[in-house]
Formats: sequence, structure tokens, C-alpha cells
Amino acid sequence: MVQVTARLPDTRGAELDAAAQQLNRCRADIIRQAIEYYLDDIEDLRSGVAALKDPADPVLDWLEVRNALFAADAGR
Repeated sequence: MVQVTARLPDTRGAELDAAAQQLNRCRADIIRQAIEYYLDDIEDLRSGVAALKDPADPVLDWLEVRNALFAADAGR
């Protein structure tokens, strides 16, 4: 395992301690889980940003999409 050291503002440290106490877990467990969630989500965010920047990706008009969905739903 890799050990990481980080400094947090006092208010974040207090929030971390409160969360750890509420969940009956240690600080390290809370931090480890938060990092895992972040790393899982960051790839999704990168994909979304790449799609937004892709000029070949079509831009859809919200009203057209909404109306098409309503029409498809009404046709059921």
C-alpha cells in the first residue's frame, strides 16, 4: 500500500471527524472511499468533456428532444 499525507483546513478536518464518527469508521477509511469514488467518477467526467468538445458530436435542441420523447411516450 502507498501512504499519502495531506493537509486539510480545520473545518474540513472537523467535518471528516464528524463523518467518521457518524459512520463508525476511521478517518483513513473515509478518505480512501472518497478517493475511490472520485477516481471512478473522473473517467466519466473526462468522457463527457471529450464528447462536448467533439465537433462531430451532434448538438440536440432540448425542445425537439422533449417533444420526441413525449410523442414516443404517447404512442405506447
